Amino acid sequence: MFQALGGCALCQQEPHLQTNGSIMKGHVTAMALLIGSICLGIAAAHSQQYPMLDRVADKVVQKYQTSSCQQLAAQRGQRPSGRRAEEEERFVRLLHEDPQMRQEFLNRVAAPIANKMFECNLIP
Repeated sequence: MFQALGGCALCQQEPHLQTNGSIMKGHVTAMALLIGSICLGIAAAHSQQYPMLDRVADKVVQKYQTSSCQQLAAQRGQRPSGRRAEEEERFVRLLHEDPQMRQEFLNRVAAPIANKMFECNLIP
């Protein structure tokens, strides 16, 4: 039906697109590669912007993914002590001071934490 209507306007204006479909495929492939490269660049920039956030977020997500429901329930009311408490306080202070960093951190950890807590019946 598409060809019966005369094809697309671009193909009528650009006859080389009609005769060689590989040219169009090449343009689509090049565009896909360009978009992929841009996305990778943005991801790398985020990674380099907050290297400490990367480590902490990965550690938090790993903790929730590898802990059993019983372990999480037992740890729920406990506060860390010593050096770990100091590190957590410093990181939380950074999150309070930098809204973009806080948003990035929460975007990374919120879903895995919420899913695990829901699976463990720790939240309704």
